[in-house]
Amino acid sequence: MKRALKWLVGIAVAVVLLAIVAAIALPYLVDTPRVQAMIASNASQAVGRPVKFVSLSVALFPLPAVELHKLEIADDPQFGTAPFLTLETGRIRVKLRPLLTGRVEFGDITLERPLIAIIQSADGRLNVASLGATGEPKVAARPGRPAGGAGGTIAAVAAQVSIKRGAATYVAHGKEGATPYRVEDLDLTLTGQGMQLNFKGALRVVPGDLVVKLANGVVALNGAKAVSEAPVRARVTIEGKDISRLVAAAAAGPSPAISGPITGAFTLGGTVGAPRVSGDVELSSPSVTQTNAACPEPKQRVLSLGALKVAGASYNGGRFQSRPVTTSIGKGTISLNAGATLERGVRVQLGELRLKEVPIERVLVDFLCQGYAVAGPLDLTGAVGFSASDVFNTLDGAGDLRIGPGKVVGAQALALIGSVVRIGGAVSSLLAADLPSTLFASPVDFDSITGTWKITNGVLATRDLLYTSRAMKIAVAGEYGLATGRVNADMRVIHGRGEVRAKVTGNAASPSVRVDPSSVLGEGGRQKVEEGIQDLLKRFKR
Repeated sequence: MKRALKWLVGIAVAVVLLAIVAAIALPYLVDTPRVQAMIASNASQAVGRPVKFVSLSVALFPLPAVELHKLEIADDPQFGTAPFLTLETGRIRVKLRPLLTGRVEFGDITLERPLIAIIQSADGRLNVASLGATGEPKVAARPGRPAGGAGGTIAAVAAQVSIKRGAATYVAHGKEGATPYRVEDLDLTLTGQGMQLNFKGALRVVPGDLVVKLANGVVALNGAKAVSEAPVRARVTIEGKDISRLVAAAAAGPSPAISGPITGAFTLGGTVGAPRVSGDVELSSPSVTQTNAACPEPKQRVLSLGALKVAGASYNGGRFQSRPVTTSIGKGTISLNAGATLERGVRVQLGELRLKEVPIERVLVDFLCQGYAVAGPLDLTGAVGFSASDVFNTLDGAGDLRIGPGKVVGAQALALIGSVVRIGGAVSSLLAADLPSTLFASPVDFDSITGTWKITNGVLATRDLLYTSRAMKIAVAGEYGLATGRVNADMRVIHGRGEVRAKVTGNAASPSVRVDPSSVLGEGGRQKVEEGIQDLLKRFKR
């Protein structure tokens, strides 16, 4: 037993001594200028772009390695003259065993804190697409033994490449503004295995601290003329504690603030140059917060939603789709199919939009504090589309709605209805017998509000909006500009003992009103009706 232990100790000491000798001899065995030229040449051939570095040094600890200082990889000339990748220090490990025979072999490569610049041209091409595009790969000749004794045989072999604490920026030419996002804490490990490249890693998207993890990644290099054409597959997961900063950066503003934790799982496919992702995303408890001067205290209001689930989400070639997106407000449910194209600005499509028994007061009263608010369950169907850069002027869509039974609770809405039934002496004498003046001093019950709607370039139109209650019906047909405030509508107040018809045009803040003479008894009655409608519209816009 003691003899075996002595042998083990002796072997261990011998190995340690040989390692120390090899490490000490490393600076003498490695011909620095020759290694520098070989590394630059082979790296340039591998990436298809010029590679340069300022200096090279040899490090002995913790393992023998060659260190490259101020490394740069050039960008595709079509994307500019700035470098594609810059790096303070790159480390290439030198294998000890071959070193003992006078042969220099490189092992793992580690890139510490690289900065990568990703650029997309106006036609959608990425600067990474030309990486490795050098035609047929060249096989380096077998290196021979140098004439002198100062250097050894050199073999450029790298089994693994690791990126640690890297960063990446993204710029899209031909689009409005630069992306507000940046990748930080990029950790990526690439391992070569035949004609296959395996990878795994993680990164953080800022602002927003969205953590992205990559697992089971494979790039199949066999048959690909360039790395960008190689098929890729991987599992991707995302996780963020709060998306508020992420959304604020995209929307170029902090209000309204959309917040909540996010998780997601995706499958990555396609090619390196044209990747595709598909999977599911969930916001477990999203909320929308904004400060509204029209609200009584507190001015800051929060709209809380149920879990928002984005099922079957996919991104491919600048187009995002999800079927369906679901969430809820109170006991009411919301579902829709979402789509977005990104090539020429962001164009959003929301199809198969369905709201079922959504308590509309949560939005109109509690969140928006609207003076014309109503309370009751909202059912709505339809579809809308818009450009993210100018929602109100580009909004298009159509559908139908039904609210009720419910109550008119907004002060302006109550004043509107109360004024309608009291305007003009002739109308008052016609209607007031059944509608006392105190009727609209508090919330008023209604049976339903129904109608169809259509939006074209930001102009909302309805031909059959109908308010129905036990006391009366109010029918509206016309148009309203969401961005301009221009109105052009016909209004009818219908009661069991009569009807008043009026035409409302111009700007909603100060509209022009014309009363149909046939609906009013006498010229004096007509003038009073016009004055009454003018007054109620002014109150409505306050």
